[in-house]
Amino acid sequence: MRRSVLLALLLAAGSASAQEEEPGPLDGVGRISIQGGWRLTSNDTFYDSFYALPDYRGVPRAPASPGGPFLAGSFAYAASEFIELGIDLFATGEQLQLTGAPTLTNITYGALVGVRFQTLLDFLTPQGVVPFVGLESGPTLAYSTAQGVGQKEVFTQAWVGSVGATFRFSAHWGLTAEYRLAFARGQSAFNKREAYKDLASYNAGGNWFALGVTYMFAPEPSRPFTSP
Repeated sequence: MRRSVLLALLLAAGSASAQEEEPGPLDGVGRISIQGGWRLTSNDTFYDSFYALPDYRGVPRAPASPGGPFLAGSFAYAASEFIELGIDLFATGEQLQLTGAPTLTNITYGALVGVRFQTLLDFLTPQGVVPFVGLESGPTLAYSTAQGVGQKEVFTQAWVGSVGATFRFSAHWGLTAEYRLAFARGQSAFNKREAYKDLASYNAGGNWFALGVTYMFAPEPSRPFTSP
């Protein structure tokens, strides 16, 4: 009798443990993600325009920018098992070392609103992996400054496509890896001067690579309507 009771208790405990380890659903889950990474931006059009200016023809062309830091904070809510709506606050920048001219510092920052298509795959981590693709857009400021030249800020609309995955290690914590391709243009600080009036805009978007921590809020439990 005692053995039967003990076996029943062990089976019940094992069943409960298995249920706890099952990945939770995505529907109704809110999240906050804090990410940091690196930005790589092609500025060939800007460089071509700069070294075509009369004062810089024949000057050795500067090497491409090595990139710059990227930071973002995301606040999102899963409206269903496959669709998530969110807001991102971001900032990124780089420095262009131009031959024969002051260093140009370009900073892009703003807010993005978008939708993310996701699913849950039950493998690799205790609570599964959530791969996703997304599309975002929002008001963006492209700020440019150069010592001895001045500053210039342009208000623009950025468009961003993203792909990535969140590795869920528990019901609340995960690690998110994400790549974003951003489209936005800015006017450099040089454009304020007459000698640079024909200078092309620079790329304020580019390739953004990020890794960060995600905290997930459990969905609100369903409460069936009950009459008083």
